Amino acid sequence: MRVLGIETSCDETAAAIVSEYDGSFVIEKSVLASQAKIHAQYGGVVPEVAAREHAAFLFPLLEELGVPRDGAGIDALAVTYGPGLVPALRVGVEAAKALAWCWGKPLVAVNHLEGHIYSVWLDGEGKIQNPGTKIQTTQSNSVEFPAVCLLVSGGHTELVLMRDHGEYELLGMTRDDAAGEAFDKVAKLLGLPYPGGPEISKVALNGNPRAVNFPRPMIESGDLDFSFAGLKTAVRVFVEGGEVGRWGGDLDIADIAASFQQAVVDVLVSKTLQAVKKVVPRSVILSGGVSANKLLKEILESELRRVAPEIPFYVPELSLTGDNAAMIAAAGIMRAKRGAFADPLTLVADPNAKLN
Repeated sequence: MRVLGIETSCDETAAAIVSEYDGSFVIEKSVLASQAKIHAQYGGVVPEVAAREHAAFLFPLLEELGVPRDGAGIDALAVTYGPGLVPALRVGVEAAKALAWCWGKPLVAVNHLEGHIYSVWLDGEGKIQNPGTKIQTTQSNSVEFPAVCLLVSGGHTELVLMRDHGEYELLGMTRDDAAGEAFDKVAKLLGLPYPGGPEISKVALNGNPRAVNFPRPMIESGDLDFSFAGLKTAVRVFVEGGEVGRWGGDLDIADIAASFQQAVVDVLVSKTLQAVKKVVPRSVILSGGVSANKLLKEILESELRRVAPEIPFYVPELSLTGDNAAMIAAAGIMRAKRGAFADPLTLVADPNAKLN
């Protein structure tokens, strides 16, 4: 099976071709056009601007990918239908519907979060092998079920129990801001450029993570939900109170960034460990854009080794942590193998799509 994947859920226009041969998968080619510089001038993603840029970038990317105009050699199309920004989603969905109809090819609707989960089946060489079977490798090919998945991105922070391919149970989610969103907003408060996550992490390297005792929202709530709005407000109150270096205090931005990052990581790690204790999974997965955060990866792995050394921990290759079409194609292949196809005449973008 050879699948064309399309991703336009936010500010990255992406396309990829992923092939399956006897249970092994290979990324033939993956291309991406980032809009980060465009949206940096606004301090965040503007949905209508993102949609306009997707419309301009998508078909040139398909040509760069080498997709024949008659669809020859493509067995199916996989497209992100949600969640995400609805104007952006519609560009990819409508393009995939039109291509599927014109080419007479089956169409698979992929949940963006499911795509992020499947990014851990992809290694740095662009391959995933025998999904669903146990293989003795050092990469993520040996993921066993059930798996606890911590999905952390700019728009989502969720703990999901993956019982098998395509079988998900939501264990907990953010009640307000996602962790990645909080990173972006705090970065803006500190005068750092967009996107804020990488900037916070970079500045935090020179700071003291214990300099400010920011709150750890809901860390002892007794459930697996998250909340980061209060933490973001705590940083704003601290900054506007004049207690940071450039406002006349003794602390500098690096200390604020490091202390904020530590608070977020402490909450994410604590909740994940609570989920592990509750469901006793056979694997733990960290995925989504914030899975690129070095501190989060290191502390979560260290704590898992301490409390559950027998449970393997998987995180995507750095190049696959962000939005990309290879993960959408991989998830699409798994859905296609189960016959889960969408009708190109009725599929619509769903900004609030849930894993199911």
